Order: sequence, then C-alpha cells, then structure tokens
Amino acid sequence: MTAPIEIPNEVEIRGDRFVPFIDAQRIQERIREIADAINRDLTGSTPIFICVLNGAFMFFADLVRRITIDCEVDFLKLSSYGEEKISSGSVKLVKDLNCEVEGRHIVLVEDIVDTGYSIDFMKKWIAKKNPATLKIVTLLHKPSSTKITHALDYVGFEIPTKFVVGYGLDYAQKARNLPAIYILDSNHDNEQ
Repeated sequence: MTAPIEIPNEVEIRGDRFVPFIDAQRIQERIREIADAINRDLTGSTPIFICVLNGAFMFFADLVRRITIDCEVDFLKLSSYGEEKISSGSVKLVKDLNCEVEGRHIVLVEDIVDTGYSIDFMKKWIAKKNPATLKIVTLLHKPSSTKITHALDYVGFEIPTKFVVGYGLDYAQKARNLPAIYILDSNHDNEQ
C-alpha cells in the first residue's frame, strides 16, 4: 500500500513564503467535473488535447486520464514569465505542435489564465491553422488580472490576484512537483 502524499504546511522559495490554497483532493474533484463536461460536450468527435508546457503538464495528465471519448494529445510550449512572478507581456513560441490542426476539434489546456496575453497569442496562432473548433480549458483564472479577455470554456477555479505555485505551476522552475496549489502568504506584500 502506498503512503499518502505529504502536503507541506508552507513552502519557501527565494525568500517568499507560500501556504496551501487549493488542496489536492479538491483539485481532483474539479478535474473530474471538467472531464465529465468535456466528455458530454465533445461526444462523437475525436479532439486533439493540446497541453501548454510546462505549467499545465500535471493538470493535463490528470484531465486526459478522465477523458472517455477518443482523443489525441500534443504539446506546445510558450515563454512569458521567465524567472519572475508576473507575466512579461511578451509571449513567444518555444515548442511547436506535431499534429495537423486543420479541420480538427482542439482542446487547449492551460494551467492559468492571468493577463490573457498567452491565450490571445495561442488563439490567434491556432486560428491561422483552421481548426473546426477551439475550446479552452484552464485550471486557474485570475479575472481581476486579465488585460485581454477571451471566452474560457472550462475553468477549474477563479482565484485572486496572488502568485500561486504547485501542481505544475512554478516560481523560477521550483515547486512544480507539489501536489496542491499554494498561494503567496498574505504577510508578503512585495508581490504583484
């Protein structure tokens, strides 16, 4: 029998303290709900699920495991944060897709929609490839940080404008491996 996963009470990265925000069980419950909705909405099609690396990899894996319709997967990678806690606003493609998008149903899976710059970039970029449809799934959304608004088809959790890590999300490549989502401690006001 496997031991339960340890959930630290706090995590320190670069002098910033993070505390638990969304526990692992709640994340999994919400993923099940999103997967159920996608399975219903896309019945009869064979969508391509596209994971936005690196942040969405854990969410993507757990989500796709719950998809019961036929599907394919692919990966793309963008860069917009670097080592900082806020988006640079400059988005560039680092890894392109290997699949043929034209005429296909695309489900784009993001970890977080913050400013909206990345989603804006991806929607325009994928639209040029003529998909049949494009659905956007994000685990987290910060509505009050959004500068460019796009319709999000499936949202796991709406969160405040605080920096979060864990469950794939990082701070300078640290904390992606945490099984829960942590938020910057409210006693640290030096963040965005």
